[in-house]
Amino acid sequence: MMADQYVRIFDTTLRDGEQSPGASMTSAEKLEVARGLARLGVDVIEAGFPAASPDDLEAVRRIAVEVGAAGADGTPPPVICGLARATRGDIDKAWEAVQAAARPRIHTFLATSDIHMQHKLRMTREEVLRAVAEQVAYARRYCADVEFSPEDAGRSDPSFLYQVLRVAIEAGATTLNIPDTVGYTTPEEFGGLIAGILAHTPGARDCVISVHCHDDLGMATANTLAGIQAGARQAEVTINGIGERAGNTSLEEVVMALHTRRPFFNLETRIDTTQIGRMSKLVSNYTGIVVQPNKAIVGANAFAHEAGIHQDGMLKNQMTYEIMRPETVGMTQSRLVLGKHSGRHALKVRLSELGYDLNDAELGQAFARFKELADKKKTITDADLEALLADEIYRPREVYALDDLQVACGTVGMPTATVRLRGPDGGLHVRAAVGTGPVDAAYKAIDGIVRAPNMLLEFSVHAVTEGIDALGEVTVRIQGSNGHHKLDAQRETQTPRTFGGHGADTDIIVASVKAYLAAINKLLVAGGLEGEPPERAAVLEAVAPGD
Repeated sequence: MMADQYVRIFDTTLRDGEQSPGASMTSAEKLEVARGLARLGVDVIEAGFPAASPDDLEAVRRIAVEVGAAGADGTPPPVICGLARATRGDIDKAWEAVQAAARPRIHTFLATSDIHMQHKLRMTREEVLRAVAEQVAYARRYCADVEFSPEDAGRSDPSFLYQVLRVAIEAGATTLNIPDTVGYTTPEEFGGLIAGILAHTPGARDCVISVHCHDDLGMATANTLAGIQAGARQAEVTINGIGERAGNTSLEEVVMALHTRRPFFNLETRIDTTQIGRMSKLVSNYTGIVVQPNKAIVGANAFAHEAGIHQDGMLKNQMTYEIMRPETVGMTQSRLVLGKHSGRHALKVRLSELGYDLNDAELGQAFARFKELADKKKTITDADLEALLADEIYRPREVYALDDLQVACGTVGMPTATVRLRGPDGGLHVRAAVGTGPVDAAYKAIDGIVRAPNMLLEFSVHAVTEGIDALGEVTVRIQGSNGHHKLDAQRETQTPRTFGGHGADTDIIVASVKAYLAAINKLLVAGGLEGEPPERAAVLEAVAPGD
């Protein structure tokens, strides 16, 4: 591709996306998402904010080593990027995390709007200019690929913004990212901002101009495309558009806009669009954030047609109501009818068509679960298979595993649940509890065993497929208590973290328990309690550091 026709895709699902409330992922989950992003063909993976925590630094380091290494076939790996505030400590941490990558990048930022400088930074314009010059130059000593972002550029004085960017270029920045941090601008304004930077900032045309837009007014994708039309050649995006507040620009929307309207934009990316559907599902399962049915490109209704007029048009010519084919984004329809008489080979072929490449052990695990499900359902659909894989193969590391569950409920008597869990010590732990309903009783029984203080913030149930024998899918979101973290005394003063969980089963109570346990396990891993027996975990918050 010609350089001026190529748009780089910078994915920040693992950094900005993970900042969505409840979207935190474990290191293993981040690594799996990073591998998927590499297969998708993104140019840059912003793997995290290494200075935020030791766990985030380690996650970025593992991604740099395992995903950012040069391939044996000579194919260049994605750039692995770490975010850093414009301070030496943050930049040191970012370099420590990304230095093992074949193509490392340090991304540093400092706010440039008057409201941020006055109320957040407490810095003058002159102090901001000095800080940008010093910290970009410091990052450049480590790394030849340095990106600088003037935070809240959308509300910054353009003339001052040009000065800041000129200083960043002179200090060694190779990519200039222009963020609409709070989703304030309109497409016309944002496109004009990018055009103004290219026209009035010395050296800007020798750098890659990037755009990073938020969706607070629902214009993130429109603003991003306007910035690209004005000359930006890097788009910062997230899978499913997750991110702070209302989210970020959606990767699938930007990529498919450029792909579907190629004659209009005359621009290219290197994204393998057939991987989009799989990545959407993977990120949704790991974060616990459900994709809304009417979400563009990847929503359940994106390629569904119910109105008679639409159906008539589709039967005559699919182009009457579909501007892109579902296969283009990996949203294929089932071509194999799978049921209880299907064999392992048929299952393997269908999973491969859906984009899942399982090893023998994983296939055996999936096949056993598939057979259990097939005994309860006449036909297994693609949605069933994806929910099954999310629940059985890609679920978070289990600290506590469900061994058995029994519930009693009805119009007479008290809803009661008995739960048996296999704990980190390998032993079985049994607890019975009474609740307002079977799910509440089961959750209380789990709490009696695990004793990890938390608050249930969200409980969502929906049927994956149609019919009375439908597979039920449950997502939950919990908020952990600061006091259970044994490794970080500073947690006591921080905002409690939230964790998502996902479960699927034909028995909705079982699915609910699986989802809750998935979230609890994330909470335990994040708190460093995964190896503690229940009675020990219950008193950790009372033990002084070093005891």
